[in-house]
Amino acid sequence: MIRVPVSGAGFQPYEVLVGRGLTPRIGELCAPFVKGSVAVVTDETVAAIHGPAVLGALETVGVKARLIAVPAGEASKSFAELERVLDRLLAAGLDRSDLVVALGGGVVGDLAGLAAALFMRGVDFVQVPTTLLAQVDSSVGGKTAIDTPRGKNLVGAFHQPRLVVADIDALKTLPPRQLRSGWAEVLKHGLICDAALFDWLGGEGAAGAAGDPAALERAVARSVEIKAEVVGQDERESGRRALLNLGHTFGHALEAELGFGDALTHGEAVALGCAMAFRFSAGQGLCAPADAERAEAGIAAAGLPTRLDQAGAFAVDALMTRMAGDKKAVGGRLTLILAHGIGRAFVAKDVDGDALRAFLIAEGATG
Repeated sequence: MIRVPVSGAGFQPYEVLVGRGLTPRIGELCAPFVKGSVAVVTDETVAAIHGPAVLGALETVGVKARLIAVPAGEASKSFAELERVLDRLLAAGLDRSDLVVALGGGVVGDLAGLAAALFMRGVDFVQVPTTLLAQVDSSVGGKTAIDTPRGKNLVGAFHQPRLVVADIDALKTLPPRQLRSGWAEVLKHGLICDAALFDWLGGEGAAGAAGDPAALERAVARSVEIKAEVVGQDERESGRRALLNLGHTFGHALEAELGFGDALTHGEAVALGCAMAFRFSAGQGLCAPADAERAEAGIAAAGLPTRLDQAGAFAVDALMTRMAGDKKAVGGRLTLILAHGIGRAFVAKDVDGDALRAFLIAEGATG
């Protein structure tokens, strides 16, 4: 088991545990943080696969646990489901001494984390991510949120977990598309600040995208190390943490236009967004065209989309409106994460709107 510490000036330190065979040990791993009872928030799909084992592991160490399941899918990141989870916590008689466990992917982690932040003005919670996407990204760093019809993750709070347990064995249950979607975030970390990681992912490490547990363990651990370092320096995304949003402004706009449905997963949107960010960077003379081509090739080799027409048809005005409403925009000025090369991402403020519009049209958006 690999232990990755996460610490910063504004929050209590915690660990991310990465390894195999951790789910049966959830009880002993969570025990130090349990003062009363535990509510395990999950989705209906994960409840059927991992719910009995997690409840059993908690009960084995004498912890009273109950399961709260929401419908699977991005639609559960909503005011309606947030209210339902909070009502279930209240109905169960939980108080400030109790613990929330988020068992599932990024949707469950975001929803349960926000519920924990709001319940009784904040209770402890533990992240038990069961998807690759959640293990390498959303479970670490304390960002919790729900979506609104106006955009993704626009209502939320920073609420750090007390512990993150990333069991590589849990990834065995993932369909190939979901595994590839998580791999997009691993690739993103290499593109942001670790060219050597990006090279490894395209070589020996590529086996991880197909489910090899040893490669997955290494990829998850390195991704968590990168995110932990960034979060420790900038918890509230006022500076360097914004780099972790490489590809997200493009990707979130595409997701929103498609209604957050199955046409494009979040990981696929991020992958496509990263490719677009590199092409836009190259077009603006910020990085060499060869770097954009290399980034695109690495993403495509993992079976992820790199071109707009692979996701659907989009109107340029709609995309521009979505991107202008992104939470990284300040005072109406657009901020993008762009790159000077592989592993050399940077925050670009006040991006030229005309240049971006022309780029989106060149990418295939209709004018």
